[in-house]
Amino acid sequence: MASLKELRARINSVKSTKKITSAMKMVAAAKMHRAERRSRQAQPYAQAMLKILVNLKKSLGERPGLPELLVGNGKQDTHLIIPVSSDRGLAGGFNGNINRATRVLVERLLQQGKKVKICPIGFKSYVYFRGEFPELVTGPKGSDHRLGNVTFETAEQIALYIEALLRDQGFDECTVIYNRFKNVMLQVPTELKLIPLQLEVEENKVETLDEKLAVNKPPPSEAQYSFEPDGEEVMRRLLPQNLRVQLFAAMLETNAGEQGARMAAMDSATRNAAKAIDKLSLYYNRTRQANITNELTEVISGANAA
Repeated sequence: MASLKELRARINSVKSTKKITSAMKMVAAAKMHRAERRSRQAQPYAQAMLKILVNLKKSLGERPGLPELLVGNGKQDTHLIIPVSSDRGLAGGFNGNINRATRVLVERLLQQGKKVKICPIGFKSYVYFRGEFPELVTGPKGSDHRLGNVTFETAEQIALYIEALLRDQGFDECTVIYNRFKNVMLQVPTELKLIPLQLEVEENKVETLDEKLAVNKPPPSEAQYSFEPDGEEVMRRLLPQNLRVQLFAAMLETNAGEQGARMAAMDSATRNAAKAIDKLSLYYNRTRQANITNELTEVISGANAA
């Protein structure tokens, strides 16, 4: 049985932990609101750029000589995987989910006889894959693989490395894996193929009442676009920018998801600490009462003996 002194020390220790987790929860909440706002502001631009590329691809058709950033090099032998994680822990299963999803993809590709290269963004993924697949880890020269404060310059650094590696035939396909931020409790590991470009536009479409009541509504006609300069030149100029924008959007989503996951984890830790304090306090009071009872019994027994 623990002494009263030990129980008091344990209760004070849990109370200190509770103060820390409560403070971390509030800090994560403030950071999450800023990160979520940045992520939502970047999404319309990223979706609009992808829309333009979809229309350009349709207008150009399947002609030969299209940029490799759009259609790849026609091979599927070497895959470049880019997992995006956070730099710090204390965020529940946030980083573990990304590392697990990436590992499943890497092992599946290796079983198929493919070559794999891993370029982690985020220190947690870098440390994990440096330990699990050290021979597969790559990245820009001089990079510390940290996500940091998420700036467009970081996305541009990674994009320049991808473009240089593509020119040197260092890979055939490139996929980024990141946590898509849904809400505080839900971050979904998502795969986005960057090369060849995944020409799919996801939009949060709100259906109006007129659309719900429409019957036998004719399909919308596809608009015809004219480009100046020609469509292929516009495509060549937009594709490098799109690579940077999609990487930047993935990094912003990851940052928002990290803060949301940390906020939820610290809230759970704070509530668990409160429950532990209640249990320890109850045990402390019962132990103190038992000690008092024993002392009274000894005093009474001594008086009766005398």
